[in-house]
Amino acid sequence: MNAADGRGIRLLIADDQALVRGALSALLGLEPDIAVVAEVGRGDEVLAAARDARADVALLDIEMPGIDGIQAAAQLRDELPGCRVLIVTTFGRPGYLKRAMQAGASGFVVKDTPAAQLADAVRRVHGGFRVVDPGLAAESLTQGDSPLTERETDVLSVARTGASNAEIARILHLSEGTVRNHLSNAIGKTGGRNRADAARIAEQNGWL
Repeated sequence: MNAADGRGIRLLIADDQALVRGALSALLGLEPDIAVVAEVGRGDEVLAAARDARADVALLDIEMPGIDGIQAAAQLRDELPGCRVLIVTTFGRPGYLKRAMQAGASGFVVKDTPAAQLADAVRRVHGGFRVVDPGLAAESLTQGDSPLTERETDVLSVARTGASNAEIARILHLSEGTVRNHLSNAIGKTGGRNRADAARIAEQNGWL
C-alpha cells in the first residue's frame, strides 16, 4: 500500500522545531502505509496546508508560533472535519489533554513514544479510534478540570507576558478594576503567591 498514491494515510506534521519535524517525518515516512504530505512550523499554517495536501491525519505539537496546536485542532474540526488530529507533544499535562480532546483531537501522546507505537497511533486515529497516552489518561482522571473561568484564563494568559494591569485592560477591553478582580480570583484558585506564580501553576497544569 502506498499512501502517496491515495491508498494509504496522508499525514501532515506540524512542529516548530525543524529537527523534531524532520525526525518525525523520516521515521513515519518509513511506514509503507503512511506518506508525509506536508510539514509546517507554525500553528496558523496548519489549516491551509492540510487542505492543500488533502491530509487524512494532522500530527500537531502544542507549543507553536501563530496559534498553538490545540487552537489548530479546533480549526480543523470546524473547517476540515475529515482530517483527524493526533497531538504529539513534550508537554504531557492532563489539562492539555482535556483541552485537546475538547478541541476535537482524536489522540494525545508524548514525544518519547516509540516510533512503532506512534505509527500505530496514526493508524488508529485515521481509523476513527481515540488514542491517549495511558499515563496521562490515568492522571487526568484524578485531576479536576481547570478552576479558572474563561475570562480569568484570558487575563492570566496576558499577565504571564509581564503586562501591567493597564496593558491587560487595554488588550482585553476591560476596566483595570475588572482585571484586578480576575487576577485576584485566579491567584486564589491556583494557590499562587502572586500573578506570576499563579500563571506558572496554571501553565504547569495545562490550564493556559
